[in-house]
Amino acid sequence: MQYVTQKPSFFGSGVIGGFNSFAKILKMRVLVRIAALALLMYVSACSPNNVKVDKDLKVYFDSNHVNGTFGLLNNGLGEFTVYNLSRFKDSAFLPASTFNIVSSLVGVETGRIRNESMVIKWDGVARLLPNGDTARDWNKDLTMQEALSASSVPYYQEVARRIGKDTMQRWIDSLGYGARFGKAHIKTAVDTFWLDNTVKVTADEQLGLVKKLYFGQLPFQKRTQDIVKKVMLQESNAKYKISYNTGWGLAENGDAMGWTLGWLEENNHVYFFSLNLEGPKSTDMAKARMTVLNSILKNLGFFEGKM
Repeated sequence: MQYVTQKPSFFGSGVIGGFNSFAKILKMRVLVRIAALALLMYVSACSPNNVKVDKDLKVYFDSNHVNGTFGLLNNGLGEFTVYNLSRFKDSAFLPASTFNIVSSLVGVETGRIRNESMVIKWDGVARLLPNGDTARDWNKDLTMQEALSASSVPYYQEVARRIGKDTMQRWIDSLGYGARFGKAHIKTAVDTFWLDNTVKVTADEQLGLVKKLYFGQLPFQKRTQDIVKKVMLQESNAKYKISYNTGWGLAENGDAMGWTLGWLEENNHVYFFSLNLEGPKSTDMAKARMTVLNSILKNLGFFEGKM
């Protein structure tokens, strides 16, 4: 199967990255009319009228002593709500354990992970979280479903080693992962590159990834994508269902970096979100990322079954 490299995003990679290509095309007289029409379609698709910059969301970051950005796409209406737009589309950060989405997809597709129930035994080494706390949820035997929910670093490090560097790089290329500022290369060990700041991704790209996963538009078999979507489900009740993956790591400047990305389904409508946080190394990102996310979603009217 031949794959086409794509840059999954709502903003920059799809529009800003497209302008340079269109400029070259416009120089070719034969394609002037086609290029002009295509450019018009791109600009219209991401019209500023569809984007709401909500500065009021700043209070939820400030109250948790973090900086960051948040984006929410109402897929049905094509409306986008964002806080800190420039950081959302133009700043790239280590993905930390949100890369587990990609590792899960590649692992299942290649057979390195049989299914969501596959157990990888704990190696007996006690791990710590980035703030120094004991990672109790990692220090035991885990299934894939448990490991994704716990954002387990050792589980997915073993998965990455089984996949191998060359295979992982091919899939990163096929996905166009982390390619906002150029092709992402695995420059360090295959079991650390998503943790050591050598591969970085924007919040915009993260949202594009989970949207394509939800709709089964990634270059993986349907079974593979269905399994990963299934294990991302965190809560389901009569009012809503919310699926997400989280990440927590250390930026190059020593700050704690946190992520939560996924989708929320309410009244048969789906909304995609991407949250990125940054704070002092001592920040409890496990708490901060969920507090900020839940506060923002509640402020926007979710969790009541009325959206």
